[in-house]
Amino acid sequence: MKREMMAAAAAAALLALSGPAFAGMEEAEKWIDNEFQPSVLSKEEQMKEMEWFVNAAEPFRGMEINVLSETIPTHTYESETLTKAFEEITGIKVNHQLLGEGEVVQAVQTQMQTNRNLYDAYINDSDLIGTHSRLQSAVNLTDWMEGEAKDVTNPMLDIEDFIGISFTTGPDGKIWQLPDQQFANLYWYRKDWFDRPEIREKFKAKYGYDLGVPVNWSAYEDIAEFFTNDIKEIDGVRIYGHMDYGKRAPDLGWRMTDAWLSMAGSTSPGLPNGRPIDEWGIRMEEGSCNPSGASVSRGGGTNAPASVYAIAKWDEWLRKYAPPGAADYDFYQSLPALSQGNVAQQIFWYTAFTANMVAPKSEGNNTVDDDGTPLWRMAPSPHGPYWKEGMKLGYQDTGSWTLFKSTPVDRRKAAWLYAQFVVSKTVDTKKSHVGLTIIRDSTINGESFTERAPKLGGLVEFYRSPDRVAWTPTGINVPDYPKLAQLWWQQIGDVNSGAFTPQEAMDRLAGEMDQIMARMQAADEANDTYGGCGPRLNEPKDPSEWLGKPDGPAAKLDNEKPQGETISYEELTARWAAQ
Repeated sequence: MKREMMAAAAAAALLALSGPAFAGMEEAEKWIDNEFQPSVLSKEEQMKEMEWFVNAAEPFRGMEINVLSETIPTHTYESETLTKAFEEITGIKVNHQLLGEGEVVQAVQTQMQTNRNLYDAYINDSDLIGTHSRLQSAVNLTDWMEGEAKDVTNPMLDIEDFIGISFTTGPDGKIWQLPDQQFANLYWYRKDWFDRPEIREKFKAKYGYDLGVPVNWSAYEDIAEFFTNDIKEIDGVRIYGHMDYGKRAPDLGWRMTDAWLSMAGSTSPGLPNGRPIDEWGIRMEEGSCNPSGASVSRGGGTNAPASVYAIAKWDEWLRKYAPPGAADYDFYQSLPALSQGNVAQQIFWYTAFTANMVAPKSEGNNTVDDDGTPLWRMAPSPHGPYWKEGMKLGYQDTGSWTLFKSTPVDRRKAAWLYAQFVVSKTVDTKKSHVGLTIIRDSTINGESFTERAPKLGGLVEFYRSPDRVAWTPTGINVPDYPKLAQLWWQQIGDVNSGAFTPQEAMDRLAGEMDQIMARMQAADEANDTYGGCGPRLNEPKDPSEWLGKPDGPAAKLDNEKPQGETISYEELTARWAAQ
């Protein structure tokens, strides 16, 4: 008897070590009832989708896989909650690690360079679409879903429902990444302050037009000047007309490559990215996959007047109108700082921080009322004087599932199941309410977001609007994101420190990008490193042969500050609803 009891105890201990009991559909129903509500699917449809996952995961039950993403609320939810659900429903254990964005890019780059399997899947920005489609160390998901992974591709995935799928499609027309979370950089402002009659009267008396959502940079600058130097104080608090950051760190580079130049009007017309000149200033002709230069002398726009103007305004506004110390903030310090309640507006604010900005007053958020309703609104960012209709107007981050050929096929398939699970219609609506990083049309147009819209400060209205297509990630003109992105923050940091003027910094940046692209061209020509789609640089010419030409960068404007123009938030949202 004693021996039998010891054996039973050992078996129980072994069972405990093996993790949660696997119950398949029973567990799926528990998660659907207790966690995955609301959903755009009926419970019956959710159960059908989960039944497919249970069956498809059968060959991989008991496997343990590793995935990596950056640290934002959406991924925290996946890491802490959805991994548990996935394991209980499928029997596959997922270690979902969270790191800073720069560390994620570094891990991706290391796996691409070494072909060592560091992680079985990554949530990696679609900014690397030009890299993945050229190096082809990533898995082409179009062919993967139709071929080797057909048995583990969810028939209810509904690719066309993903609002950012064009961002993850390469120049070859193939899908290389699957969107997991998405957020835009939009204008943010204190609507309660803008609506005060005495403030509105004072602004119109000084500037001759109504205080409202700025349509152009001239109005943004006027509003920044007005709140900083004319209003100065509201409800006993010293306030400022602008917020930004300038710490010399990698996220300062993202601040600029995340389409700051495009807002000024530095690109060619075209969506999702300008052709031939994109928002990095890199030239690539329509119908080609070969970048031909960043410098104006090669037909690019990185050091063209619109780009230099954009950097000059960033530096000027940071010094004149932002709170003391903002120049030393980084990305992670700057954006939540708005909740202190001492800033009137921010031209460029990532909607990924919406969850932080709708936190209650009890958590130190001074930008909501006692009921938790936002005192602020988000709206389209204003454009600079070089911007024209048909150009992109800002950035949209699309963190997307990326698989690599260096990952063994069985581990890759198991990771693909997890990737599809966390973006499935069964899960997506609840995940979107937690992280507020919208990826599906069906989710944002669902009833639950109609009900929640008044508490989200314009997020729902923006994502339902036709305007959202003008906010796009880095595109296919950028041939190797990790190699080129690291150049930006160093040069922009030299502007903030005063070591170089904006023109000097952008000249250096354009030259360094051309140098790296020249080395990429040599590698592609010698070894087909980029599949024939590496750079093919134009020979340098006098910049005058490109500036102001129909397919070249814009020439310097005589007047870079036209009349300020604003629109009321109510008129803006009514216009969206009518389209």
